[in-house]
Amino acid sequence: MPSKPPKDQLAAQLDPATTVLLTVECQQGVVGHDSALPELAEEARSSGVLTRIARLVTGAHESGVQVVHAVAERRPDGRGASHNARLFRAAARLPVQQYTGSTAVRVAPPIEVTDEDLVVRRLHGLSPLAGTDADALLRNLGCRTLVVTGVSANVAIPNAVFDAVNLGYTAVVPADAVAGVPAEYTPAMIRNTLALVATITTTDEALACWRRAGRQAGVTPD
Repeated sequence: MPSKPPKDQLAAQLDPATTVLLTVECQQGVVGHDSALPELAEEARSSGVLTRIARLVTGAHESGVQVVHAVAERRPDGRGASHNARLFRAAARLPVQQYTGSTAVRVAPPIEVTDEDLVVRRLHGLSPLAGTDADALLRNLGCRTLVVTGVSANVAIPNAVFDAVNLGYTAVVPADAVAGVPAEYTPAMIRNTLALVATITTTDEALACWRRAGRQAGVTPD
């Protein structure tokens, strides 16, 4: 694990007024029990990553941090979908499809979605930022820091972090709230790649920052 930032620096970055928590592809057809990618789903669930993401979402709701859920989906007729990479062609042949409006594209338990949350959906590409209107939404929300969680560490998570940094946001990654396959790839990718451009923290540290901010603002109990 890379060296951690000082607590006051992390707290400033995670100011609830300017922070958005992003969950990436935490949908039933990806990390649920009937996943199109069972190895990834098993890793996300058995490692506790999905539970920690749920904790972060709950903590964000309690602390006034905006939550955005990024979902990847596909029209049944395939219109607008990307075909220019092996990954896309393989995904089109999977037994479980992420069809718009289906159970597969609903955010998976135990993550709670409230009326205040935003859900952004993409029909193409690899990134929850470049492939959606998320950037405009984040700017309208006054976001300065994007907390990136979800799957997978192989593709969508690094895409989201790089895009966030390129767009001018500060990226924060709770390392224990990200999953990929094989399991040992995720910490290596975070250490050798994401740590160069993002602040690396943990679920507990992020939640502690939000609780402290809430107590100072009189939002949450001690």
